[in-house]
Amino acid sequence: MEVGKYANDPEWASITPIPLDDGSESGSMPLATIAYLPQYLEVTSYLRAVMAANEMSERALALTEDIISMNPAHYTVWIYRAKILLALNKNLDEEIDWLNKVAIKNLKNYQIWGHRQVIMSSRTQFPTLPPKELDFLMEMFAQDSKNYHVWTYRHWLVRHFKLWDLPREISDVNALLKADVYNNSAWSHRYTLRFGPRGEEDAGMANSGSLSTVAADKGRLSVVDEDMVDAELKFTQDKILRAPENRSSWWYARGVLHAAGRELDEWEEFAGRFVTGDVVKSSHAVEWLADVYSKKEQEGGKAVDMLTLLKEKYDPVRKNYWDYRIRMLTA
Repeated sequence: MEVGKYANDPEWASITPIPLDDGSESGSMPLATIAYLPQYLEVTSYLRAVMAANEMSERALALTEDIISMNPAHYTVWIYRAKILLALNKNLDEEIDWLNKVAIKNLKNYQIWGHRQVIMSSRTQFPTLPPKELDFLMEMFAQDSKNYHVWTYRHWLVRHFKLWDLPREISDVNALLKADVYNNSAWSHRYTLRFGPRGEEDAGMANSGSLSTVAADKGRLSVVDEDMVDAELKFTQDKILRAPENRSSWWYARGVLHAAGRELDEWEEFAGRFVTGDVVKSSHAVEWLADVYSKKEQEGGKAVDMLTLLKEKYDPVRKNYWDYRIRMLTA
């Protein structure tokens, strides 16, 4: 953008721009100044002016697009843009189309997803899930399958539109785990779909809303679909057999058993397949067996053996923790 674009535009003649004050105008010397481009200084000076006047207009909307093209991380301009769109009752489908292009160019920008959530929250324009929304999210995951901002938005989308049982949700997760079984974000989303709370939109964990709920009961379902739990455990075992050292799948299994009110010893035989004599195929199986044996008084010696393996060979980084566990067992 050329310098003076706004100063020389008759459409903006009625606006007196407000220049940046980094402290030097008041006589103090700033510790460090940012070397902004002249074009950016001009466009943001007009932004300050229209925001000060709380102007909701087409020209102000175009101004926000100009600034975002230069600095998509400008948090304030995204908030202002959303206010203008809603005040002018703009077609938000067009905003989503524009936003898709911006998101593809700025994969790690979180402001884009906060803005998208605000826009998608419009019940009048988006009473149901837009048909192309999940396609676009998968396009984003094709660029970065563990993009935290996209996953956070998708969690919100599930709660907002109540998509827990939408077949497309679980099929997308299956596809992502097939492509990368180590994708912890996909495992987390799968848990949200299967065992997450389905009440308040901002709820985090099943059965966790009451302060009177003891820690051991948090996350446990009040009603359990045993067939679904069995299917999830079978699915997880298949993934573990593909990648025995994948922590994500082992901890997903822990979560499933806890949600269903089942004990870890249900998997004692399965975990034992990976620890036979001196051959250990999964350190996570060693930890699993240590937890199983720790709850059996007659198996205390075996528990210490497993914890010692972790301390000395398979997880020495947490040596102090394993020492603590051993002391608790031998006290």
